Amino acid sequence: MTSSLTHPEYDKETSGLAVAQAFAPQITGKKILITGLSPSSIGSSIAQSLASQSPSLLILASRTKSNLAAVQKTIQDVHPDLPVAIVLLDLMSQVSIRAAAKEIATLADRLDLIINNAGLMTQTRQTTKEGLEAQFGANHIGHFLLTNLLAPQLLAASESNTAGSTRVVNLTSLGHRISPVRFSDYNITGKDVPPDEKNPNPMPPLFTTLADDGYNGWIAYGQAKSANILFSVGLNERLKAKGIVSLAVHPGSIWTGLSRDLNEEGEAAIRKTSPFWKNLDQGAATVLVAALDPALNESQGVLLHDCQICSAAPHAVDAEFAERLWVLSEELCKQEFKL
Repeated sequence: MTSSLTHPEYDKETSGLAVAQAFAPQITGKKILITGLSPSSIGSSIAQSLASQSPSLLILASRTKSNLAAVQKTIQDVHPDLPVAIVLLDLMSQVSIRAAAKEIATLADRLDLIINNAGLMTQTRQTTKEGLEAQFGANHIGHFLLTNLLAPQLLAASESNTAGSTRVVNLTSLGHRISPVRFSDYNITGKDVPPDEKNPNPMPPLFTTLADDGYNGWIAYGQAKSANILFSVGLNERLKAKGIVSLAVHPGSIWTGLSRDLNEEGEAAIRKTSPFWKNLDQGAATVLVAALDPALNESQGVLLHDCQICSAAPHAVDAEFAERLWVLSEELCKQEFKL
């Protein structure tokens, strides 16, 4: 897929700090929320790059207070006058998400940018407090609920921003190719699902063999990552006319805490996926292009990789799938959102 982004020369080696410096006017004075931060993480690197260009407020939301405080200190040691707020957010609990959204709403009357960076990868079944499969529940449903609860803040920002510059960035992965959303079995229990909810391509046993309870963590991961992209498709359908754009980002191959629960076979499989492994600063770069490049005010596609637009698997950009996912997500959150 060709695109005409502001910096076509940016690639896998581009640094997040360089992107932030290039798009400084899109950061200065803005109020920004980032989820999923710890001291050595893409989230922390994203936050530090943004902090370098004088936003008016950074809100850091994650589940571990000590990690948030450490990132906050790292930023304020360099930028002591920059307001940096921390909010506890457990995406495995809708009660926690609702409480976090209320707190964020008191901190910011507007949000120019939401970066849904937090993520979970696991090969063994885990569940949210509501009983949902954890990768789908945390990676997608959690961010779906949080973002929709903060829609008033996004809409407030869009009223005075250039159309398309108020954004929601959802981190995904090229791993979305492993599986479409399994609407018939989103908890991955081993039920038979229709052909359009399965990957039509031959896959190695690692990605297809089910545990005794019907679970396969890779299918669950692929489903969640497909959902992240479809969420951006759904947001654009509802909010593009109101000046808000959503994009999904594969940040690249980066060894982070996201992979801490992998077994030896899973780790070996991940290490084979890319000949080039990015550092954290390089991992932040594509996220920041998606968040900031004015060329993306107009639609050029929904997925970015290595700082450029790239193609997603058809099941991850299907408008009908996006609508089905929105309806299912509302059901699982027990709330309808009229945006």
